[in-house]
Amino acid sequence: MITASLVNDLRKKTNAGMMDCKRALEETQGDLEAAAKLLREKGIVKASSKADRAANEGIITARLSENGKSGILLEVNCETDFVSRNDNFQGFVNGLADTLIASSAADLEAAQQVSFQGSPVEETVKAKIAEVGENLQFRKYVRFDATGEGAVSSYIHMGGKVGVLIEVGAGNAETASTAGFRELVKDLTLHIAAAAPRGLSREDIPADVVEAEKEIFRAQLADSGKPANIIENIITGKIGKFFAESCFLEQGFVKDPDTSINKLLEAKGKELGDTLTVRRFVRFGLGE
Repeated sequence: MITASLVNDLRKKTNAGMMDCKRALEETQGDLEAAAKLLREKGIVKASSKADRAANEGIITARLSENGKSGILLEVNCETDFVSRNDNFQGFVNGLADTLIASSAADLEAAQQVSFQGSPVEETVKAKIAEVGENLQFRKYVRFDATGEGAVSSYIHMGGKVGVLIEVGAGNAETASTAGFRELVKDLTLHIAAAAPRGLSREDIPADVVEAEKEIFRAQLADSGKPANIIENIITGKIGKFFAESCFLEQGFVKDPDTSINKLLEAKGKELGDTLTVRRFVRFGLGE
């Protein structure tokens, strides 16, 4: 009988995946040393040793459900651009994305346990390392399920170097099917890819980040000779500009910098006879 304890002992000995260890033990009738040798022969132990090498290339890709109410964004990394452009690697990532959009995995931890090519994703990725000869990492994954009327959409830029997932809400069910709504959502994803906002609104910017900006401004004004109250007023103004540059809803739209995203949403909402909101978004940059 192959016990969990025996599988764990082999995993500690070889650093191979749990399913690989279990299969090796089954093939060797529970002989720990023979199973370790088998894993080395298969290249799985060698693959595990690659796990410390930097993997900053790869692909970001997305999938949407047919009804436009759910979407996923994921990043799988490899070591070289050569592998990232290889059909085998791209097919592997595309297959993974197809599998995950059909699952209910809500986060990376859950996604790692989804069955893909006969094993949990975590183990399948490790097995793929031996095949391609490079360290691979399933680094990022996010899933959006629409919380009301509206739609989830995505955008992949630069052949998979940047990816965006967004949920845009509406008051009326029919709004999401209009050409005007679809055009707006496309523009919003393009903006996020280009402008890389730090958060949706001011509440999403961590307090320590804001305080760090204030300290930089204070240091810049330390020798200005201005009274303390004037300096604080200047800092307040600079922080306001910082928010305008960092918060998605306050940023100037890339196609019309004089119009903020908030104003764009308001104008498009009036055009469509609805109230439009951006509920959330995420932006992945390859290797970031």
